[in-house]
Amino acid sequence: MRLIVLLAVLVLSACQVTTGPARVPTPQSAPSAPPVSQDVRNRFDSVVRRVGPVAVALCEARTRGRDCRFRIIVDTRPGQQPNAYQTENRNGRPIIVFTRSLVTQARNTDELAFILGHEAAHHILGHIPKSRTNAAQGAIVGAVLAGALGIEGAGADAITRQTATIAQRSYSKEFELQADALGTVIAARAGYNPVRGAAFFTRIPDPGDRFLGTHPPNAERIATVRRVAAGL
Repeated sequence: MRLIVLLAVLVLSACQVTTGPARVPTPQSAPSAPPVSQDVRNRFDSVVRRVGPVAVALCEARTRGRDCRFRIIVDTRPGQQPNAYQTENRNGRPIIVFTRSLVTQARNTDELAFILGHEAAHHILGHIPKSRTNAAQGAIVGAVLAGALGIEGAGADAITRQTATIAQRSYSKEFELQADALGTVIAARAGYNPVRGAAFFTRIPDPGDRFLGTHPPNAERIATVRRVAAGL
């Protein structure tokens, strides 16, 4: 299986796509919380074993030249909020990180499977390179705007950073819904119930529909999962 699972550092929740080089915490860089129970480890491990190969197969089928060797890590550092995110190392290898609190707070394997499928979907859909491109284009617009206004130095840098952020965030909600849709397919193909898994959204704060927010409303995400699942 082309999937490497590191359970030595044993994660889950609100999603994030990290665009910079991967900086994955390790037990050597920070103290670890008390070990999780064997039941939780077994549950998470079983989800990875079933969802991982499905994600790899879809990645290889839908992409060309993209590294599909997902590396899944659990951040065991104490005090981390429930979270999961996808990033890449410097060579483009996808890394999915779950926090320990997310793994332990997930109510069932369907939630774990859906979240894992969602994060894998970000990589399959190329959201990190797309986010970088959007930010770069926004930075160019900012540089042109600063030049037109005669602004130089720190002022120009601030405008460039702001327009880059705006451009990057303008598509973030769309990316999340796309990952929800493909994550639904991944979880279902692995034998899990993605609609039951998406119930996770009912227990996290609703981001609403804020201007330049990074996540769509929870109700919209649940509706996306139900729509896609109904067509499978």
